[in-house]
Amino acid sequence: MLRISAFQLLGRRGASRVWSLEDFSLRHYSSGAPSVREDTRDARAYFTTPIFYVNAAPHIGHLYSALLADALCRHHRLRVSSAAATRFSTGTDEHGLKIQQAAATAGLAPSELCDRVSAQFQQLFREADISSTDFIRTTEARHQLAVQHFWGVLKTRGLLYKGLYEGWYCASDECFLPEAKVTRQPGPSGDLCPVSLESGHPVSWTKEENYIFRLSQFREPLQRWLRGDPQAITPEPFHRAVLQWLDEELPDLSVSRRRSHLHWGIPVPGDDSQTIYVWLDALVNYLTVIGYPNAEFQSWWPTTSHIIGKDILKFHAIYWPALLLGAGMSPPHRIYVHSHWTVCGQKMSKSLGNVVDPRTCLDRYTVDGFRYFLLRQGIPSWDCDYYDEKVVKLLDSELADALGGLLNRCTAKRINPSGTYPAFCTTCFPSEPGLVGPSVRAQAEDYALVSAVATLPKQVADHYDNFQIYKALEAVSSCVRQTNGFVQRHAPWKLNWESPIDAPWLGTVLHVALECLRVFGTLLQPVTPRLADKLLSRLGVSATERGLRELYFLPRFYGHPCPFEGRRLGPETGVLFSRLDQSRARLVNAHKT
Repeated sequence: MLRISAFQLLGRRGASRVWSLEDFSLRHYSSGAPSVREDTRDARAYFTTPIFYVNAAPHIGHLYSALLADALCRHHRLRVSSAAATRFSTGTDEHGLKIQQAAATAGLAPSELCDRVSAQFQQLFREADISSTDFIRTTEARHQLAVQHFWGVLKTRGLLYKGLYEGWYCASDECFLPEAKVTRQPGPSGDLCPVSLESGHPVSWTKEENYIFRLSQFREPLQRWLRGDPQAITPEPFHRAVLQWLDEELPDLSVSRRRSHLHWGIPVPGDDSQTIYVWLDALVNYLTVIGYPNAEFQSWWPTTSHIIGKDILKFHAIYWPALLLGAGMSPPHRIYVHSHWTVCGQKMSKSLGNVVDPRTCLDRYTVDGFRYFLLRQGIPSWDCDYYDEKVVKLLDSELADALGGLLNRCTAKRINPSGTYPAFCTTCFPSEPGLVGPSVRAQAEDYALVSAVATLPKQVADHYDNFQIYKALEAVSSCVRQTNGFVQRHAPWKLNWESPIDAPWLGTVLHVALECLRVFGTLLQPVTPRLADKLLSRLGVSATERGLRELYFLPRFYGHPCPFEGRRLGPETGVLFSRLDQSRARLVNAHKT
């Protein structure tokens, strides 16, 4: 065979392009099929969502937080091949003045309101396939025990004192505000009213005797923590924002309220006249879930990753780490921060009537479809916009047409009449790019595809580590397009199984495409678990062959046996993902008749 150093190929617009061997990552061809086996270090990982406030029904922002945590957790399980090595908590925050007021307005006892709304969150997360290991409610007895113990530790360490608090309080945000964070805006009557500079919610002047936490002592320790670990808060703009906050004075923090004013909460141990501040109460939930104050929590706490919205960054990145340091514990391992969702360019609000019901979206676009949309389109660094047409266009293009069409092509009886994983022919597709000969059919672009898919699992893992799930899905989608291009380029429907010349190459084309699909299905499990299961089952991939540590791509290319070669495909599972525009058209026609 002759070796050539470059291939002259026609580009998409018909122009000639020189593809050199440097276009391909040849290191992936040298020592056997790549896998994603790696040093997993401590296999344990503990992921948390915020606990969601029960003053209103869940919206897509709540679901987005849960989906981000769910995808991170599922991906970690695939990497370590162990569900037992992960904990994943979510839940509801059920104390505080806002709940007390909302219940009174609704004519309900606070406990009744909490039961009702907490059940809505639990139902939504079940329907959305959120794979949490724990759903915590702050009204549970185990949580009260943890909070009061945590309070006792802070008191024993001399970090709580009783003093007169006088200043602004925002009931909507359940937080105290310094004068610099308050502005005036016209109210309903036209008069200027004090509001929070950050949220725009009304504030009121409060003067009462409370317990106060010596937050001011922790400014420098917090700065050292963040400067010593640039990834402690991700994405980077939020890390930078917290350091900027710490450049300012950090006043001590009121951590209780007068019980005659706020009775719906956990009482301060030994002082029934005071109720523990709702944020201190809520933040301790992350410890409650892993067994605090029992010793078992210590093996999980160092692995903690919080997934939060940007609106609660200060509570999680300043108050919570300071409280933890005060209690003799380390800050969280990671704080992953995401931005918000708008609707057609506007902020979601009840007054505008544009709050999107996530359960309606799960019904309309399917569970996996809506999971895919939110995680594919959501970019944590900035706010993202939702509108129906955007969802339909994305899902039809990437799930129905590109991925579903590829699977249908490669498993269709007309092209794959034996219903098996065909054999790979090494003389048609040699492992050395640049070889020529009468049997060689592989082109430069085919080696580019193999290189792209071979590196995809590591690329996806890196994106997950950097809290860029949208980039992971973008990378998968790009490889799906490349694979469709590979199939279209070689047109297996024009080849003949009866021909001794065509048959080896026809089997090779299908083998490569099915191997690519196997990688895509494996990598999509954290985002679209049902769809991925359907795809992998159609390929005949067993439950024990779906982890990332077992993911060897195209082993025959590297001279190793392929366990799937010659295996029968799984039973037909129907259309992988139905086009939504056609589904909508059928619904419209049904209504007309």
